[in-house]
Order: sequence, then C-alpha cells, then structure tokens
Amino acid sequence: MAHIPKLLSIAGSDPSGGAGVQADLKTFSAFGCYGMAAITALTAQNTQGVTASYPVAPEIVAAQIEAVLSDISPDAIKIGMLATPDIAHAVAKTLARHGARNVVLDPVLVPTQGVSLASAGLEAALVSSLPPLARLVTPNLHEASALTQTPLATSAEEMAAQGRLLCAAGAHAVLVKGGDLEGEPVDVLFERGEMRIFRGRRVPTRNTHGAGCALSSAIACELAKGAPLIDAIATAKAWLEGALEAADQLRLSKGRGPPHHFHALWR
Repeated sequence: MAHIPKLLSIAGSDPSGGAGVQADLKTFSAFGCYGMAAITALTAQNTQGVTASYPVAPEIVAAQIEAVLSDISPDAIKIGMLATPDIAHAVAKTLARHGARNVVLDPVLVPTQGVSLASAGLEAALVSSLPPLARLVTPNLHEASALTQTPLATSAEEMAAQGRLLCAAGAHAVLVKGGDLEGEPVDVLFERGEMRIFRGRRVPTRNTHGAGCALSSAIACELAKGAPLIDAIATAKAWLEGALEAADQLRLSKGRGPPHHFHALWR
C-alpha cells in the first residue's frame, strides 16, 4: 500500500466551512492526504464576518495534540488560529517535546470582517515561541506588520525586510503574502538570507474567504510529500489560483464565499 501523507491542523473552527480547521481538512483531502485536527477555538462566523470567538482551554488544546502525536506521526503540521498567548505557548511546548517536523505557521490575528480572533499579547507570544519550530511562516501583509512591529509593507523589498526580522526570531523561512497589494499579487519568500518573489494573477472573484488557510495547508501537503519548499509554494499557489477561478461555481453564500477546494475533482 502506498504511503498516505498525514497532516495535523491546529486551528480554530469555522462553522461555515470556508476557513480554519474545516478549510484545512478540505485542502488535505484535495491533495490526497489524511487529515487530523486539534481545535483551538470555537468561532461564530460565516462568509459575512466573525461575530464571536471562544478560545479552548490551553490544556485541552495540548491534550488534543498529545493524543494525536502519541499515536500518529504527522508528516506535516499546519498551525492557524491560536487565539491566546497561553494557547500559543502550550502548542509550542507540545510540538517541541515531540520533535514536530514540516510545521507551517499561518498566524491568524485579524479577520477581514468582524471581531478580533486574537487576544492581547498574542503577537509577542507567537514571535517568542513558534518561529524556531516552523519550517515556514506565512503571514499576510497585516500580520507581518503586526508580528514585526513595522509599518505595512508596500513593496517586495519591505516584505522581504519583514521576513528577515521573523527569520531573526528563529523561523527557517518566511513567505509574506502580498494579496492586498495593488496590482497583480506578489508573495515574497525570505530564506537563508535571500529573497525570492512569486508572482501570480489576480482572479476576479469576491470568494476568497479562507484563501490564506488553504494556501498554507496546500504548502504543508506538498512538504509532507517531500517536495522542496520552493516547489511546494509554487504548486500550492497554482492550485489556489484554480480554486479561486472555480469559486463562483459554488454559489454558496451572501458574502465572501470560499475557494473551490475540490475544483480539480469537479472539472
């Protein structure tokens, strides 16, 4: 029997299915992987915004992760919403104890619409505890600004400078996502002192809810399969572009719907 890559999502729950754990599990399945999940928070949200967020007790988050890692060894781990500093520290301690590998950290701080998904001090807790464990950190422009305490980047060079700061905090590599820049989207990878630019095409759709979750999860899937980081990012970006192109076919909601995670299967 062929080896099935195994991935663990550590993230919050989105009951509408477009972001968080639900988006991660869909992405894992779309890439032919076996998905598992440890839930860090319950949210009340849909495609129109977040109305409430309820963090899970840190010891319960740690227990979920411990239960998985003591039985099943993931080939990669995707970390999304952590909600509180205590949860961030609990996750870091548990993963470090188990020597977790291929960790992709996608910091979730502020939703596009609605209440905050992060309590005070989370930025500092993330920077102090998780970057050394991460193979890749994938902040968007606003998250990179918050984590590095620098102004919002407006160019690839400024994005690379923020990546450099996060690498100085211990991250092996940082992909700053520039989807909010004017013009065509540009993502900037900073690794081992060097900058690499990934250019894309802006897809004309409003259905981008959970696109960041999907991209980081797709990268984690490719890392789990043994792909080099640059190839993993390129493959994930191409897949997400297809998911965004097909998103309007779903016709799900009144707000910003999700990408079509299974577009390749529905073609």
